[in-house]
This record gives sequence, structure tokens and C-alpha cells, in this order.
Amino acid sequence: MKWLNEPAVWSGDASDLTVAVEPETDFWRTTHYGFIRDNGHFADTGQMGVRFRGEFAAQYDQAGLMLRLDEEHWIKCGLELDGRLWLSVVVTNGVSDWSQQPAPEPDADGWYEIRAVRDRDSVQISCGEQPVRLAPFPEGVMQSGPMCAAPKGPGFTARFRAL
Repeated sequence: MKWLNEPAVWSGDASDLTVAVEPETDFWRTTHYGFIRDNGHFADTGQMGVRFRGEFAAQYDQAGLMLRLDEEHWIKCGLELDGRLWLSVVVTNGVSDWSQQPAPEPDADGWYEIRAVRDRDSVQISCGEQPVRLAPFPEGVMQSGPMCAAPKGPGFTARFRAL
């Protein structure tokens, strides 16, 4: 497991990971807000799917899966708090876009599941059994694994399990 922006406090491994998400962290590139943030927590585990949950409390608290080629080409997908929990996908190809829909209910144990399937120049995102998005994504050597960030709040705890 290799970190991009390793959090100060975390425990576990690629199969069962707990992260104390630090405040003022995010992944975003230019669109609408005009800023670039690349300081969220990302663990490159090679996983293309994770089970996860978080103690989401502040606006934009987020956790899920990241696929990453470099700082200008990445996808983050998972849950994000914005008044309520949203299933959120941000695709960044030079600039970020953002799609969201109401979050599904968690499983009986309180976990969510997100998966990605790479096919040449695209990625298919699914949450549980529900297809969410098919997005263009450049070919290349990609990193993948758990992602979390807390852009506005004091931070929170996120937990990830391998599928």
C-alpha cells in the first residue's frame, strides 16, 4: 500500500483500513470554484472496488474509491455529504466535473460498496449492483484504492474493506 498524502493517523492494511481524515483536504481541479486541491488521502492498493463507511458530519466529507493516472487525470467516486449523503462521482481530465445522485441505503451492516471496471479508454462505475456512470478516462498506468477527504469540517473517521 502506497499513500498519496498519508494521513497522520491510520491503522490496518489494504484489506481493512481505518483513516482519521484530516481537515482541509480535498481532490478538485479548477471547474466552477477556480482552485486546485490535491491533498486528500489516497491509498494505492490496486483495488478496483471497496466497501466503506464514514462518520460523515461536515459539508463535503467524502469517502470511496479513487482511480488515478496523475494530478490532472483521476476519478473519485463514493459518498459525499452536502446537506444529505450523495453518491458522487468526480471525473478529472484536466478539469473536474461532478455528478451526484441520492445515496443508496447501506447494507444491513452499514457499509456501502463501490466498484470500477476499466475498459481501454473508459471506466464504468457501479454502486452495489447499480451502474452509476460510464466515463472517458485516458489509457495509462493507473493507481487505485481508497480515498477520503474533509474539505470544510474538522475531519472524520472513514473505514474501508477490500471486496
